[in-house]
Amino acid sequence: MATVPAAANAVATTCAYCGVGCGVLATAHRDGTVSIAGDPTHPSNFGRLCSKGSALGETVGLEDRLLHPEIGGRRVSWDAALDAVADAFGRTVAEHGPDSVALYVSGQLLTEDYYVANKLMKGFIGTANIDTNSRLCMASSVAGHRRAFGTDTVPGTYEDLEAADLLVLVGSNMAWCHPVIFQRIAAAKAARPEVRIVVVDPRATATTVAADLHLKLKPDTDVALFTGLLKHLADAALTDTGYVEAHTEGWHAALANVAGWTVDRVAEETGLAPSDVAAFFAMVAATERTVTVYSQGVNQSACGTDKVNAIINTHLLTGRIGRVGTGPFSITGQPNAMGGREVGGLANMLACHMDIEDAAHRRIVKSFWNAPVIADKAGLKAVELFDAVHDGRIKALWVMATNPADSLPDAGRVEEALKRVPFLAVSDVVAATDTLRHAHVKLPAAGWGEKDGTVTNSERRISRQRAFLPLPGEARPDWQIVADVAQRMGFGEAFAWSGPHEVFDEYARLSGAQNDDSRDFDISGLAGKGEAAYADMAPVQWPVRAGGAPATRFFAKGGFYTPSRRGRFVVTVPQTPAAKPRRFPFTLNTGRVRDHWHTMTRTGRSQRLSAHMGEPFVEIHPSDAAAHGIGAADLVAVSSPRGAVVVRALVTDRVDEGALFVPMHWTDQTSANARVDRLVEAKVDPVSGQPALKFSVARVERFEAGVFGYAVSTRPIRTGELAYWAKARVAGGTAMEFADADTADARALAEELLGTKDLVGVIDAAAGAARFAAIADGRLTGAVFLARQPVAVSRSFVSGLLGEPVPGVSVVLAGRPGADQPDPGPTICSCFRVGANQIVAAAGCGARTVADIGERLQAGTNCGSCRNEIARILLSVGEKTDEAARQLAPTG
Repeated sequence: MATVPAAANAVATTCAYCGVGCGVLATAHRDGTVSIAGDPTHPSNFGRLCSKGSALGETVGLEDRLLHPEIGGRRVSWDAALDAVADAFGRTVAEHGPDSVALYVSGQLLTEDYYVANKLMKGFIGTANIDTNSRLCMASSVAGHRRAFGTDTVPGTYEDLEAADLLVLVGSNMAWCHPVIFQRIAAAKAARPEVRIVVVDPRATATTVAADLHLKLKPDTDVALFTGLLKHLADAALTDTGYVEAHTEGWHAALANVAGWTVDRVAEETGLAPSDVAAFFAMVAATERTVTVYSQGVNQSACGTDKVNAIINTHLLTGRIGRVGTGPFSITGQPNAMGGREVGGLANMLACHMDIEDAAHRRIVKSFWNAPVIADKAGLKAVELFDAVHDGRIKALWVMATNPADSLPDAGRVEEALKRVPFLAVSDVVAATDTLRHAHVKLPAAGWGEKDGTVTNSERRISRQRAFLPLPGEARPDWQIVADVAQRMGFGEAFAWSGPHEVFDEYARLSGAQNDDSRDFDISGLAGKGEAAYADMAPVQWPVRAGGAPATRFFAKGGFYTPSRRGRFVVTVPQTPAAKPRRFPFTLNTGRVRDHWHTMTRTGRSQRLSAHMGEPFVEIHPSDAAAHGIGAADLVAVSSPRGAVVVRALVTDRVDEGALFVPMHWTDQTSANARVDRLVEAKVDPVSGQPALKFSVARVERFEAGVFGYAVSTRPIRTGELAYWAKARVAGGTAMEFADADTADARALAEELLGTKDLVGVIDAAAGAARFAAIADGRLTGAVFLARQPVAVSRSFVSGLLGEPVPGVSVVLAGRPGADQPDPGPTICSCFRVGANQIVAAAGCGARTVADIGERLQAGTNCGSCRNEIARILLSVGEKTDEAARQLAPTG
């Protein structure tokens, strides 16, 4: 659903966030603001947008942007910066060989950017040391696809999710991480109530509350579950013998491998009730139209590739693949993770789904590029790449559009590597990240809304990202920056494109080179169209072969891309997770929250996206919290053998006993000490190289603080040496939660935080409380609230006063609105900025269902990701309606 009407001059583009690939209509106004609406004609979202997509217009300002090249912290010309990068890479290659340099890139890049970077490294420098942050989210899917299908192919489409009679969502909190697709599924279920949803996830989430069956299995036991399912399907005579014999190989070995995996054994290994295992097996057995959707809970594992193949095996056995409403479906995390996979952005692939290990494929690419060399072996994958940076094998590194100091496992060691490397260039849009601060050369890149190119979503649909804003300062598109460096390294003719349309055309032509359906990826039918046709290109699914119509699904009638052209069953062996050491008895899981993205360099700019969850936190089970003396909203130190973070306690039964969940978004730019990937072991899947970001050992203890505080200011808030702080954008400025050892001088602390001595306030020494306000020209410029416990003030009220005429000093210091101005409470619906207290008030006035709340307040009527929270509030105030209960508990 569009959040605002589209203007006549709106530009059709594609969202910058997840792999759903939603169409967006963006309108730039003369006052510098940008209006955002969903594109009703785009086949991915049909006008729907999630909370993040709806707020894109709030993230395109120039505050904190990197606008000029820098060397050593000093502004320089583009010529000087490009010369420095080209010289460092050229000199390093000459002295130490091509494998001494590396690029680490990102699913935030456009396909054209990815293609140019890949061409430079693999075809002209001659190394495959180019990897991407997509290694952290999708590499196990790629590896599983290649083992089973011979190539990295997603067989189905979003329509299959709507046409299925059974959806099995594995390791996917789709309601929060891919909410637009989840709403398409919800709409299909509303139209056909017989549709069943099973969620396989160790954690209760916004997705599990909509499930007919939630399988809350032990972490990393998915292979055991699908091993048992394969045996059950075979025992139930559901093998599609005709399909298996005509189109697959390896099935006898796969079935021999599952002998003995009874329901009881699966239940024992997974920790599930035997009745739930049996119910799941029966559902799948009875449902021809079954789609298994999986995401990071499958991929981000030390056995992720085996999880993928265990899922695929069940679809090959039953022939439920490639037909409407059937198949395994990997849903990607980033807007262009798929595009990066297509151009060979991973260190173990060549462009256009060609294999670096295949001599014939290397010859095709080298000849087409007229390249002097071609990489002939896989490069270093992300984790091992930064190991090589740390130990000195990589001597020149270029990071583009990503923040490995925060996002990679063992992030403290990664930051040490960034400090050690002799030469580090970083291309980014923002002026300060935990990675950029170590760069020798900083390169200002164009951001979303400023650059042109293509992205590919989870269903293989290529869409255009179009510019609707001018390039700010001296920012340049990434493809151009790379091409300029390549030209300075002596490769000018091969990198002399006039615009992204020419890059795309070259890439499309390469995809068809010596193809003849020998490779799945082929968009040669999009080549040769010229700049105007590129500008107007409509969303299209590949393959688009020259002279042929676009295809939608793969493998219904075989046609795999293995040497035998048969799909391969892969023998997978369930692994028993290692016992946790006594000193670290918890299992730490990491992931996303609803309204933030990656390390918040974009979503952190939007105050409404920060309103839902403005602080880093740890989900901990009530019994574990009680055992460790931890109360709700206490500060907690979460530690592992690699370090510790300090976060807020969220006591909830959404996690099991012995389990913790900490989101991955907070960095040193937004918090004192919450870079959770510092705690994560750099353990990877042996096939894919993808790190196990969801399974680390940890311990917890209550973090003792003598003073807690909340501050708001129209100017940057100083943090000094505070033990804990977390900043978030609010309307008119910045808000900060903080805590520290007991302070004897409350006023001095407030003056330090706000940067002024001109304060009015009150101090209650006996209670250990103090409140201060800074007022200039009759308007509030800042306020600080201190107490011995987390301070009791209305955050939304106080932050809403920033920059406004002061209604009275006593009102500000009270920290709460008067009776004539109700406090909306914590934000529940970010799309329409509806608070918990407003929902409670509506319930008291007769709103009994989530739909009633939507009619009265609009909450839950856009992306829908807040509906389960609305339902919980209705239940908590006694409105135990069927509608509310249905959204909170499984019905099957």
